[in-house]
Amino acid sequence: MTKEELRGDLEALGVRAGDLLMVHASLRRLGLGRADAGEGAAERLLDALEAAVGPEGTLLMVLGTDCPTDWVNEQPPETRAQLLAGVPPFDHRNAPAMPDVGWLAEVFRKRPGTLLSDNPSGRFGARGAQAAALLADQPWHDYYGPGSPLEKLCRRGGKILRLGANPDTVTALHYAEYLADLPDKRRTRWDYVLAGPDGQGEHVWIDCLDDSRGIAEWEGEDYFALILKAWLALGRHGEGLVGKAQSELIDAADLVAFGARWMEENLAAPA
Repeated sequence: MTKEELRGDLEALGVRAGDLLMVHASLRRLGLGRADAGEGAAERLLDALEAAVGPEGTLLMVLGTDCPTDWVNEQPPETRAQLLAGVPPFDHRNAPAMPDVGWLAEVFRKRPGTLLSDNPSGRFGARGAQAAALLADQPWHDYYGPGSPLEKLCRRGGKILRLGANPDTVTALHYAEYLADLPDKRRTRWDYVLAGPDGQGEHVWIDCLDDSRGIAEWEGEDYFALILKAWLALGRHGEGLVGKAQSELIDAADLVAFGARWMEENLAAPA
């Protein structure tokens, strides 16, 4: 599968020069896993994406961080300072991407010219014409909420490009969780030891809506997957094969607005 073939598939899907795209991809489903396509397949996909959006386009991906002390955040907050005492400072700026977001995200992070946001929990990578503006002034707390790269993606007419990705992996719906008018949204806190100005470890924390377990109790299939399926049923997206994967091109603002309404109707406690 060549760069030119992948670019052709992307353009047939609706990707255009100048587009702002948030990318979620499964290399394995695309037929670009290392077992199928060998080394360099992820780079080939990124080459095709950059060729399709051109020099005026922009690519955005969520990265997170692979933090060795994440296990501490499964413990009660009042115990974390003691658990973190003496651990080496975490270099979140140079840490690998969170494994859950996939190998393409790590290749994207390491690609020369990719800019990174400065948040150990909600770290994004971006490259292209709007990259710096997307990542500027990301909130420390509520890093997926107002002022985040996700809000800017929506306000700037961005699109979500899903290349064989699982239906529960639509990061922009975390922004919808902030927009949804719901009482008592579940919140959480993430604790880290980061290198301070003097190079010593500094215990810091981040408060945000619970982007791990969800903002409300919900039984059954992941509600992000249900929202995506309901929105796709409206037929307002582009779809087709990219490589071997069924793929979708989605208007980010439309999906987020739909998702916020869905949450208001389905996550609210019965009266």
